[in-house]
Amino acid sequence: MGTPEFAVPSLEQLKDDQYEIAAVFTQPDRKSGRGHKVCTPPVKQFALKYGIPVFQFEKIKSAEGVAAIAGLAPDMIVTAAFGQLLSKEILEIPRFGCINVHASLLPKYRGAAPIQWAIINGESRTGITIMYMDEGLDTGDIIMSSALDIDEKTTGGTLYRKLAVLGASVLCDALKAIKDGSATRTPQDETQSSYFPPLSKKNAQINWNKSAREIANLVRALDPFMGAAAHMEGQPMKIWSAEAAEGDAKPGEIVCADVKTGLLAGTGDGLLRILEIQAPCCKRMPACDFFCGRKLPAKMFDISGAP
Repeated sequence: MGTPEFAVPSLEQLKDDQYEIAAVFTQPDRKSGRGHKVCTPPVKQFALKYGIPVFQFEKIKSAEGVAAIAGLAPDMIVTAAFGQLLSKEILEIPRFGCINVHASLLPKYRGAAPIQWAIINGESRTGITIMYMDEGLDTGDIIMSSALDIDEKTTGGTLYRKLAVLGASVLCDALKAIKDGSATRTPQDETQSSYFPPLSKKNAQINWNKSAREIANLVRALDPFMGAAAHMEGQPMKIWSAEAAEGDAKPGEIVCADVKTGLLAGTGDGLLRILEIQAPCCKRMPACDFFCGRKLPAKMFDISGAP
């Protein structure tokens, strides 16, 4: 069970390891983008390519969803970024249980967007956890985990791809351990747990009163998924790449916009060097190219956010 690109390497690993994949369950096709085209989930695309049966239920907990799973009589259910919680009734169907590929070092960063939140919060380390599923949200016993480092150049996109590959590898090891009886079950330490919600447009809005480092973390976390949101004279913009720089200015104040120095804006602590920006109906482009020849009457980003 999985939906986005993150889940594809795990599904491919199962196929390569010659497990019998009875079926793939994924979210329904959705309309997306400006043209509202119907988009097929990446996991479905992979499954159809290799002739694997695909099921798409709006609610997996529905009577029809439960019946479809029970009819397959699976030995095990593997989930990776599926996007729906499994009911107790479903969890009890496979005789070897249900396991999940989660993109954090549990019990930290439970929830739907652990990759982005780890970068937003300035973490230097994250990883993959393979866990047995229970009725809670990412609360089941841990089978095994593997860590990797986050550096200051890591974006949400690069970390997403690295963890997808790592997740497939750790899943492979976990399944081997379950088969040979060496797999352990380690309860999660609830005193160390943390939960973060799905990302929203509100989360993407830049608060210029925060430090340059915090803003830079937000910008790289949201590249390429949403983009960090800013406004100038009420006009929405997205900032796709930025870094902290030394200096001091009022939050949101543009102190420099030239080819030699770049675009620098004040924050609550330090300056933010904006490297890549996007205005409505425009493509992403280097900030210096965007502002070349443009008049900047306000000399300020709107620190109150959207009007």
